[in-house]
Amino acid sequence: MTIPERDIMSGLAKGLGVIESFHADQPRQTIASVASATGLDRATARRCLLTLAQQGYAEWDGKFFTLTPRVLRLGTACLATMPLPQIVQPLLDRLSDAIGESSSVCILDGADIVYVARAAQTKVMSIALMPGSRLPSHCTSTGRVLLAARPEPEARAMLGPGPLVPRTPRTLTDPEDVLAELGRIRARGHAIIDQEVELGLRSIAVPLMDSHGRVVAAANVGVAAGRASLDDLRPRYLPGLLDVQADLRRLLR
Repeated sequence: MTIPERDIMSGLAKGLGVIESFHADQPRQTIASVASATGLDRATARRCLLTLAQQGYAEWDGKFFTLTPRVLRLGTACLATMPLPQIVQPLLDRLSDAIGESSSVCILDGADIVYVARAAQTKVMSIALMPGSRLPSHCTSTGRVLLAARPEPEARAMLGPGPLVPRTPRTLTDPEDVLAELGRIRARGHAIIDQEVELGLRSIAVPLMDSHGRVVAAANVGVAAGRASLDDLRPRYLPGLLDVQADLRRLLR
């Protein structure tokens, strides 16, 4: 969608860019680091940061800025308006109760997946996953399912020229290798990841479609490698994921 430049609030766009520059590896930033991350000049970055602090979205100790929990209102407001999380959460809860493992539903946002619903049983990752959490799409089971649902030229563009950032020594970093795996995922209808996003974690994912067959999200089950071999994943967890897939397809119009 193309919007005329005169209708764009550049200040709002810059402020959102500043918020997005904070992440797990950069939770505390100076004006200079935010300016570098966003491409803004220091004066503009400073005004954006001070505005966020004045509105309660950031804290400032005189040198470093950190985001406050108030920022979560932006994400929860978005999630609250999306019907998918409310519809899928009972399905995830039922699945996780049945299999005794954690399950999630994610959507694609650029090169990342974003968690929109989760049913946690036992902690399988070193980081805490919750709605709003983000991970790279290229090395996650839900990410690969969602990339596989895109036409190959689009998936190739989303992966970029590479090399892709490795999360573990097992992560595929050559986009051509990932694209080849996407082809296999399209053929079999599900993705399996073996310790590519974090050592000790295996996962299996399926696409979630609406009643018209359009892929809208992906669901996965993540398990500790010590509790399930690669050969265990399909017989143990794929049937339950396919049940979620079928139930959701009937519910989404």
